[in-house]
Amino acid sequence: MSIQALAPAKINLFLHVGAVDAENYHPLSSLVVFADVGDLIAVERADRLSLTVVGPFGAGLAVEPDNLILRALRRLGQVTGGGEPPLKVTLDKRLPIAAGLGGGSSDAGVALKLARQVLGLDLSDEALEVVAGVIGADGPMCLHARTAWAEGRGEVLTDEPRLPPLPVVLFNPGVPSPTGAVYRAYDAGAVQDANRPVRPLDWSAETVIDWLAGLRNDLQPPAIALTPEIGDALAAVATTPGIALARMSGSGATIFGLCLTQEDADAAAATLADAHPNAWVQSSILAAK
Repeated sequence: MSIQALAPAKINLFLHVGAVDAENYHPLSSLVVFADVGDLIAVERADRLSLTVVGPFGAGLAVEPDNLILRALRRLGQVTGGGEPPLKVTLDKRLPIAAGLGGGSSDAGVALKLARQVLGLDLSDEALEVVAGVIGADGPMCLHARTAWAEGRGEVLTDEPRLPPLPVVLFNPGVPSPTGAVYRAYDAGAVQDANRPVRPLDWSAETVIDWLAGLRNDLQPPAIALTPEIGDALAAVATTPGIALARMSGSGATIFGLCLTQEDADAAAATLADAHPNAWVQSSILAAK
């Protein structure tokens, strides 16, 4: 019997990035939140481990033999001593690829939780978090999929339940933004500090959006320099009626536009979709949980 769950899109509401350290990692500070849209993961018992990719963005992953889902599940098998877990995994890829939405990490995190359930593993959340670390710094945060401050290399997480639900428009112009290239361009330019900002005076949506407006995504300028379409997308979202704040998420290329009401977000998404028929546009809600 197959069980399934949503692997939600991850949004960096801000992203402050410091200089690369001696081990070639960047310290960062970010407030991470998850949307109510994402990929769909289904897992069931099988004779062997396999992954099938379908969905509107599935073709972009069809040639990748060892994506993050398989890497995470193989690590799970090593930790539990059972070899490769005998599971059939189906990924309905609904999020754009190389989009700054943490899609691969979120997919892997959900696959781990579903695998634990299907296989009846006696494995705590803390133990599963260690397994998720094999896919990188985004692994633990995407495993839990809770609103959190992310610091260190992204692995130091502090839950932030006070963030209010934030209506949002997600806009991807249909171009990839490879993370490695963006970080290299960032390192070649003016490097900022991974400073954690003072928290907002209150957690109303309007105050939070005003607070975020004074913060940064340090990867946004190098991403735009490498891929000018991201700058065009940012301008398109920022000038759409109803958008209170527009910013790039992660290393791009997705732009998020925060709104004060869901009606504003839905109307802005419709306007953007009409004006940019080749773009990926979704209205959503960013919610603490």
